[in-house]
Amino acid sequence: MARIFEYFVVCGLGPEIRTLDGTKGYHGTEYLYLPSLLDQYPPLNHTLYPPPPPQLPTCVLPAGVELFPSGFDSNDPLSYPRSYPIVLTEGDGSKIYVSCITFRDPVCEDIAEAYRIPPNSFADKCICVVSRSPCFRVLREALEEIFALCFSPSGSSKPLWDVIAHMVSDVPLPTPGKERVLFAIDNCLLSVEVPPKDGLPHADVFTSDPSIRGHMPFDLSISVADYIDAPTPYMMGLHSGVDTSNLGMDGVVIVDLEFNQITTTEEIPPIPEPELSLLRGEILKLLHPNVVGIDLMRANFCGSSDQNLKIINKPWGEDHDLQLRLIFLKFFASILAGYRNFMENNATHVFNTQAFLKKRSRSTNQPSEPMIAQFLDSHGFLDYLESGLGSDENNENLLDKLQDALGRGQNPLSILPSILAEPEIVTISDPDVGVSGSGAKYTYDRFPSNVRTEEQEEKRKQILAAVNGAIEYSGRQTLSSPSISSLERAAERDRMVLDIKVKLQGLWLRLLKLEAGEDPLSSFEYGTILALIESDAEGIGGSGFVECIREHINSGWHGQLTEEQFIAVKELLKTAISRATSRNDVLTIRDALEVSAEMYKKDANNVPDYVQRHLISLSTWEELRFWEGYFDYLVEQSSDKSANYAALVTAQLIVLASHMAGLGLPDNDAWYIIETIAERNNIGYKLLIKLRGLLSHIHQLRINYWGVSSGKPQSLLPPGLSSPRLKDAADENQEPLEASGVGRSWVQSMFSRDTSSRTNSFSRVRKWASDGAAENGNARKQDMSSAGQKKTQTNVRILRGHSGPVTALHCVTRREVWDLVGDREDAGFFISGSTDCTVKIWDPSLRGSELRATLQGHTRTIRAISSDRGKVVSGSDDLSVIVWDKQTTQLLEELKGHDAQVSCVRMLSGERVLTAAHDGTVKMWDVRTDTCVATVGRCSSAVLCMEYDDTTGILAAAGRDAVANIWDIRAGRQMHKLLGHTKWIRSIRMVGDTLITGSDDWTARVWTVSRGTCDAVLACHAGPLLCVEYSASDKGIITGSTDGLLRFWENDEEGIKCVKNVTIHTAPILSINAGEQWLGVGAADNSMSLFQRPQERLGVPNTGSKMSGWQLYRTPQKTNAVVRCVVSDLERKRICSGGRNGVLRLWEATINI
Repeated sequence: MARIFEYFVVCGLGPEIRTLDGTKGYHGTEYLYLPSLLDQYPPLNHTLYPPPPPQLPTCVLPAGVELFPSGFDSNDPLSYPRSYPIVLTEGDGSKIYVSCITFRDPVCEDIAEAYRIPPNSFADKCICVVSRSPCFRVLREALEEIFALCFSPSGSSKPLWDVIAHMVSDVPLPTPGKERVLFAIDNCLLSVEVPPKDGLPHADVFTSDPSIRGHMPFDLSISVADYIDAPTPYMMGLHSGVDTSNLGMDGVVIVDLEFNQITTTEEIPPIPEPELSLLRGEILKLLHPNVVGIDLMRANFCGSSDQNLKIINKPWGEDHDLQLRLIFLKFFASILAGYRNFMENNATHVFNTQAFLKKRSRSTNQPSEPMIAQFLDSHGFLDYLESGLGSDENNENLLDKLQDALGRGQNPLSILPSILAEPEIVTISDPDVGVSGSGAKYTYDRFPSNVRTEEQEEKRKQILAAVNGAIEYSGRQTLSSPSISSLERAAERDRMVLDIKVKLQGLWLRLLKLEAGEDPLSSFEYGTILALIESDAEGIGGSGFVECIREHINSGWHGQLTEEQFIAVKELLKTAISRATSRNDVLTIRDALEVSAEMYKKDANNVPDYVQRHLISLSTWEELRFWEGYFDYLVEQSSDKSANYAALVTAQLIVLASHMAGLGLPDNDAWYIIETIAERNNIGYKLLIKLRGLLSHIHQLRINYWGVSSGKPQSLLPPGLSSPRLKDAADENQEPLEASGVGRSWVQSMFSRDTSSRTNSFSRVRKWASDGAAENGNARKQDMSSAGQKKTQTNVRILRGHSGPVTALHCVTRREVWDLVGDREDAGFFISGSTDCTVKIWDPSLRGSELRATLQGHTRTIRAISSDRGKVVSGSDDLSVIVWDKQTTQLLEELKGHDAQVSCVRMLSGERVLTAAHDGTVKMWDVRTDTCVATVGRCSSAVLCMEYDDTTGILAAAGRDAVANIWDIRAGRQMHKLLGHTKWIRSIRMVGDTLITGSDDWTARVWTVSRGTCDAVLACHAGPLLCVEYSASDKGIITGSTDGLLRFWENDEEGIKCVKNVTIHTAPILSINAGEQWLGVGAADNSMSLFQRPQERLGVPNTGSKMSGWQLYRTPQKTNAVVRCVVSDLERKRICSGGRNGVLRLWEATINI
């Protein structure tokens, strides 16, 4: 049964308190704190419902949690509860609708006691209901009744969480246009309806912006980006108490409804005439239906104004809402008048924008309007066209209906479906009401907590006990008697500082001497050092920790760390620098920067990786004042004071440049800082040019060595990247530029008086160098480039059948050959799954009738598909796995046992199925007996990707816990837990004894399965890695990321290095499939590409790099679309993508149009 309410969630101040910048602990009411999920219904351990979105607390309390000395005050409007809606976009493009109420609630006594929060303090708390249906009215009303019932003096007839449980569990979603559901919250009767499919929906969001990723208007974008990863705009509502005055983010438009203000980084084009005047006039008529009556009321102000006021001011109702929707629908019908005449009648539904704009200019006698031109190029309009509604004779598209009605002079209301009968009334009663007969009332002075399990209660106590112990330890060190003198107090403080430093020195040495099997992150030494750093308001712990490292290095320590020690020291230094930044402790930051450049680890190839490289995420490195202060310190400490002043300044700037390159500071940002300091010290242009050359050379060496920094988005493209435009595809095999090759370009820009041009000189250099390389090419290469452009016109077929976004795709390989008709081999079939809960089988060999079968049985979104000779298996958000018969399309078995949505499925030999889910388990099933044979693997969080070798019985799985787990299923044991990634692992590939993982931490890692060791870290991308692939013939690796880059890696004597960058894709790479001769790639913007090895195909031996031998074969003409999944059939040179609009695009690279 579909429910109107999916979750009831409470968010606020949890037992683990952190400030918005991630600092642990309570630091006063002037700070804002990260919100936590406190309670929910259904509970987390419920077996029938998936958990709520993981970033929901951040979304409902985007400004953070604020603490107050008092609660609700009728005389203080700022203390009033606030109600607001939120719309979130899930990964498959579907939306979640949330209604929220934020209010001040007392801080829990145990939290206040553990963190030493002043008694009787209050903190922000948010209660919210979450739904898949945009019924904001009933969501708001139900939430307000729950809130009022909690704080009502008369109380409720049953416990509040029992009322919530009834509301969430028992209220169904009405049948659209046929039912009206009545339900009660205590004594308040509420109703909900869903409009018919051919009527106006409750909420119809017509998006007109391109993809926006992670655009929370606060310093929380990194954590929110984990959840908001859909290639669709993300929307949320904020109450007016959130300060947005200083926000200015690219691609984000902030609309303040209460103060009638719009903040944007781009100029918003005006609405064209005459539509603007008509729209304004229609809205004014709706808001003020009797303008004359209002004027008469004002003229007769001392007369019967009250009577007039009652007549004129009618309350806003459903009729007003309907009229307002029709006004905007007529507005779009007007600006898009006749648009169907400009849709080309082919499978791709291409819209002739220029012809439409010329026709409109002629009809209005106005030049082309920028607003309409931008709107026609938006994703919203392109998705609307791709849905094909405009070409369907029996469509239910209200926009087309309204345009036809207006053309015939009919009433616009005639397009709405006529109500033939009153909806059926469905009454939902609470079976527990009136049963007890005790007449007891439940009243609350705060919003109550739900009943916790023993495990939850024990975990909460452990967290608070650890916090309490750390604060008591710090407090004992800082106690002093109020009767002692200032000299005694100073001496006491010196003894305390010395005591802390001695303890830190001992803890540091013991941390380095931990045995190989011990984890430093879970050790007593690490936890105590961290507590001393975080709980010390004066910074003694942080500065003392950095000082003891410096002393250890000065005493002869070489600075080399193990892999585990490296992670621990990196995190401790990050915390120390973060705390020092909040105190403006420049000395500690400077010392930490210097020691971080001397501590390192070595990988299996004996390549050092320094701690400094992993500190780029800290914001202090972007501040000019820090580097100016550091420069002054270096000059003051210089031992060669007799040297020429210009040489002295240059030497210290070289030190600064080395640290900036070690951190991975973007080249343009680093050069701006160096140039500013140099100009203030009157450095001549000759030395300035030398500095620029040195910085470019250091930066280039760093990128060639480690790749682009993975801490922050870069302000420039990686070196040697050609233009993402199609015409530059011929230069994809261009190697990264050497530092010496970029010299002439930035030298030319050095003498420009335009500061902005000098700042961007290094980024322009790459284009000039690429152009120069192209000009020096011979005529034969140019001919090949033009020939490659001619190949871009290829055959793309549109396959329609799904009514919702395509969320899963599978290509039937030759290994899975099966028959549907006679003895014909049907490898090459595609199987798709969607949010419409169906699985469809497609036969590309039958043009015009590709759809062969539709499999129905799931009740929620399909997430994974696999197949063998005779069966298809699918996994869904409904927690089930269904096995189908391919020949009869009948449902054979429904496998139930997972407690969360199924993310991966795999058909194995011997009638077995392997499945993984967000409950962290991997299960093996026997299809013949419909039973779970065993839970073969358990992870600590959701499993997102899985690989299995049927010949060896080795299973690898990874996901949100950032750990790759390896099991030997046949031996029934876990082989290894591969640690190293710091964020979600989204892709995994296992070939023989080699395992490759791709993570949201912007890196890929190469592991040896048998030893469980990390052989290499591939860190050249500027975004999360969504797919990794292994080329068995080359023994090379291909990685794809959200930065749109395709990178080819090769292992030689010096280790694994990137030998080729491909930049023809501009959106996240979703799929890479490598074969012996062919390589298929698909991206989120529906761009596809096919690569081959021309040397091997022509019989020419490849004497150079094997991986760089991959050459672009063809790429189809790009069409604007948003896709979620892509698969390749390399044997037939086909690539298929699944769109958010339910459309499949099948590209056959061997057929030209």
